[in-house]
Amino acid sequence: MKKIFFNFLIIGLVAVALTSARAQEIDITHTGIFGQKPIPVALSGFTGEARQVLEFDLYVQGFSFVAPDAAQYLINGSDAGNVAGSVTDKFAKKMILSRSYNGASLRRQAHLFADEIVQAIQNKKGIGQTKIAFKSQPGGIGAGEIYVADFDGNAAQAVTTDRAIVAKPAWVPGRLALFYTSYARGNPDIFYHSLSNGQRKPVAGYSGLNTGASASPDGSKIALVLSKSGSANIWVGNADGSNLKRLTTGIEDSSPCWSPDGQWICFGMKTKDGERRRLAKVSAGGGEIRLINTAGVSNPTEPDWSPDGKWIAFTRQAGDFDICVVPADGSLPPTVLVSGQNPSWAPNSRTLVFNHAVGYRQVLSVLDVFTKQYKDCVRATGSNSQPAWAK
Repeated sequence: MKKIFFNFLIIGLVAVALTSARAQEIDITHTGIFGQKPIPVALSGFTGEARQVLEFDLYVQGFSFVAPDAAQYLINGSDAGNVAGSVTDKFAKKMILSRSYNGASLRRQAHLFADEIVQAIQNKKGIGQTKIAFKSQPGGIGAGEIYVADFDGNAAQAVTTDRAIVAKPAWVPGRLALFYTSYARGNPDIFYHSLSNGQRKPVAGYSGLNTGASASPDGSKIALVLSKSGSANIWVGNADGSNLKRLTTGIEDSSPCWSPDGQWICFGMKTKDGERRRLAKVSAGGGEIRLINTAGVSNPTEPDWSPDGKWIAFTRQAGDFDICVVPADGSLPPTVLVSGQNPSWAPNSRTLVFNHAVGYRQVLSVLDVFTKQYKDCVRATGSNSQPAWAK
């Protein structure tokens, strides 16, 4: 197996406190949780790749680009050799950020600047340094391999070279490691794969289906779908696949994901033939199954729980595929956001990566949930699907 090494640039972000009152701020209030107005900014001085990175990163985190007279914030800078820039609050008449970068690629510097802009304006950690994993078919057809890339699809690198069907990559939180399913041994088996040294080992290789692996928030446990007892059900065990316990007994359960506190596992379920799929949750220790409120949205599947615990994103399968979000506490009905499938939350709990069809291939796209703004990851070529965002 080809060894994969990743060098991550570790740079601390500087939080900028913003305390001044703004008597003339542009109104960015909204009616409802979704469809919020993006924060209007004007971008000047940047060209080429640096500008493209800034526009992509900020757009999928709730910003829009307008003329200076319509902007709330003015972002000025240059990319002549290195990225340097500043952010001014136009109405407070105050510069809130000024940075210059060196020692990394121009693209990496632009991601860093975007992260600091998000921190200064939204008081949130940016996503420019984060990674995604996904299934890719570089030629658009074939079995595909598991790849890892920057969150915008840049710098994609193959993790597997199995030349066999692969599926469902999932990160181990806080580690350079993945779980995924591969038919490398002729059966759908689950593997654990270290990205730091390229080593991998089988975790579940029972007769029948082994798929849908999802690591607990602390990385010590794994939820997975196994059919070793007849039907495809949710099981939970240690991260190495030992000490397995069956949690569900439906006829077809799928796509387990963990609540960020590690107490619950959400999944798709069917209890009898002819029944549409529903979302449910069960205690990680086993017990009563509780339904998730998806009233008005039929046949939900592929749930993913946001890192802040507030939301569950999922796919609606109703002829076409749609990305939906519902409060994890069931306090509101689900909202349909955009067409697509396989949603995965970013660490910021407001951005999703998903895939959608463009002709005969699948394209990765990044969505800001609350403004519904999204952009395709055009740097990820081929047909790409089943993305998973590193947490």
